[in-house]
Amino acid sequence: MTESRHQDRVFFDTFMLILGGLVAFSAVIYVIARIIAANTQVAYLAENEAVRAQLAQRIEPVGRVALTGEEPPGPETAAPAVVAQAEPAKTAMTGPQVYNSACVACHGSGAAGAPMMGDQAAWAPRIAKGMDVLNQHAIEGFQGETGFMPPKGGRTDLSDEEVIAGVEYMVEESR
Repeated sequence: MTESRHQDRVFFDTFMLILGGLVAFSAVIYVIARIIAANTQVAYLAENEAVRAQLAQRIEPVGRVALTGEEPPGPETAAPAVVAQAEPAKTAMTGPQVYNSACVACHGSGAAGAPMMGDQAAWAPRIAKGMDVLNQHAIEGFQGETGFMPPKGGRTDLSDEEVIAGVEYMVEESR
């Protein structure tokens, strides 16, 4: 049993010696890196006026508290005005985009009596009335014998041109 303890003690001592050496080596590398940085980067940053200005701007306080009896902060320390961002320009959707975002809800399932896209028998009498009538019903809404079409398919944010593009797409796919 004593032989086993002696081997454990030798292993532990050797392990601690190696570990201590690695820690000492890491400390030496760290000190060398700090010396090199002090002679290069720190000196450069201290001499470069642009870097110092950026640093001063980054660490300057956002605001200042005025205590009783002190003059309130002036405009130079006031918070910057909030600038509203412009909305991105809206691009018109294509017929397939209009169909997939608005029309598919009813014309993809036949809900509310809507003719399903591609169903030639259901679309034929509607197409026979002409594109002007189809476009008017799609834009203004329509109550028919077989169902109900809300104005612009319930998507009042769509332009008339986008709705017409959607109708044209459905008609072409249903001929």
